[in-house]
Amino acid sequence: MDDVRVSLKLISTDFDGTLHDDRTQPPVPVELQDFLLDLQSRGISWIINTGRDLPSLTTALAAAQLKVNPDFVVVVEREVYRRNGHGLDSVESWNRRCRNVHQELFARVRPRLPEIMRWISARFQATVFEDAYSPFCLVAANNQDADRIMEYLEKICREIDGLAIMRNDIYARFCHVEFNKGTALAEIARLLGVERKSILAAGDHLNDIPMLSYAYAGCLMTTANAVEEVKHHVRKQNGYVSRASHGLGVLEGLLHFARSNT
Repeated sequence: MDDVRVSLKLISTDFDGTLHDDRTQPPVPVELQDFLLDLQSRGISWIINTGRDLPSLTTALAAAQLKVNPDFVVVVEREVYRRNGHGLDSVESWNRRCRNVHQELFARVRPRLPEIMRWISARFQATVFEDAYSPFCLVAANNQDADRIMEYLEKICREIDGLAIMRNDIYARFCHVEFNKGTALAEIARLLGVERKSILAAGDHLNDIPMLSYAYAGCLMTTANAVEEVKHHVRKQNGYVSRASHGLGVLEGLLHFARSNT
């Protein structure tokens, strides 16, 4: 296992469904927590890279009573925070640009929102709303409806420069194409001076796909509970699909890359 500790310098894990399973106790396996602590003791940084917002993530972390803390967190798939003792500091150079770019984009999107909402409400039982991070957030009734709505929204995205749609299961929201889990990971790697080949990325759902790319990480993995599209995406890049689910699957993947470096 020493080789993975030498070759890896940065680990980026999704939270819900990858690292954390709230149906188990503890929700993050102790074995994985211990392994991450050991990696950190050897100078390897760990990121939680999630679609949750910061208050939701900090609440979940407190409830999980982890013995290990992430060195960075990425929230709403784009905002970056760095651990400072027991707190988290905004990486303001990145987050300020992120806010400004999204503000400009959403100003251009708003005139199209009535048309988009009419199209959806005429065809589907879906909830559409605005939150602090996007003027368009979607909760579809099921994945089949979400698939059909996504086809329509992707057409809208092709018509508006910079617009993207980020999806996780039946949930989706508009965002800027330049800001996602992959580009946020790249910014943290830049801050730390870490090369792509020394980064591991682990995720299980559609919003993890941007960081599950050799453009951002030299080691790619997913877990047994991942959606099939993510498994296919990882396999076609010669990444690793764990036999175990959730946190034990992440640990299995870390050990796999340890063996592959021996």
